[in-house]
Amino acid sequence: MPWSRIISGIIAIALAMSATILGGWYFTILFAIIIFLGQREYFDLVLAKGMAPAAKTTIVVSQILLVICTLDGNLADAVMPVAGTFICFYLLFQPKMATIADIAASILGLFYTGYLPSYWVRLRALDNTGIAHLPISDYLSKLLDIVHQGDLSLLPQGLTATLLTFLCIWASDIGAYVVGKFFGKTPLSDISPRKTVEGAVFGVFASVVIALIGSYYLKWTKFPFTGVAIGLLIGIAGLLGDLTESMLKRDAGVKDSGQLIPGHGGILDRTDSYIFTAPLVYYFVTLLLPLLNLGIGK
Repeated sequence: MPWSRIISGIIAIALAMSATILGGWYFTILFAIIIFLGQREYFDLVLAKGMAPAAKTTIVVSQILLVICTLDGNLADAVMPVAGTFICFYLLFQPKMATIADIAASILGLFYTGYLPSYWVRLRALDNTGIAHLPISDYLSKLLDIVHQGDLSLLPQGLTATLLTFLCIWASDIGAYVVGKFFGKTPLSDISPRKTVEGAVFGVFASVVIALIGSYYLKWTKFPFTGVAIGLLIGIAGLLGDLTESMLKRDAGVKDSGQLIPGHGGILDRTDSYIFTAPLVYYFVTLLLPLLNLGIGK
């Protein structure tokens, strides 16, 4: 693995961990930057296909969506139809008549690189009201006190769920890369010729292992079922996100979505595994876990 890839990966992990631990607007700002850069790369791919999407409008409403998610996650779902309507309205009054492809590319850009990633902000904000407004020093001290007690289940649910999801994605990516590179022989898909079945299977397996460990220490109900379930969910969703981005690049005729990150390509190349993951984890934590706690499914 090239040193540029290792160093840039370490820096990215350090930034992600710092913003995740701090939460709040720190986390939102990090994702606002990621989404802004990711959408620019996405619209570059779209422009390479000769389409004329509402790129600037989509980027602006996606940033507004992140702000709303931070202020009140319950209002976030209302933004998607309103934003879609506004984008269509904008395209209708352009000097050049918009095509179906222009509208579809704009709405996909909003959904794929705006709405879905915004679930990370909603996920991190879960159960964080009790200590979120403390000064940073007091907030970090409170977190350390909980860690020293040895009961990680006392930490804010949004923090633990986000960190566990990140760890599962990292384990899956690293495991798939290493096993695929040294032991992979069976091609997984024509969409991404370098990916192998062996790498994909081990990547999902690595995600399940980390999820099992995490769900045990977080004292999730119905262990080990919940650990296996969330691990499979994250591993498979990350793989599908990777293949989806590869399909977009293949259709646009490019190898990487950009060259922003040394050794990794563009933002979308580095974050494709995260796009479909956050909504699934969010609803797993907010819908399925509470149902299991009530005893449903015994």
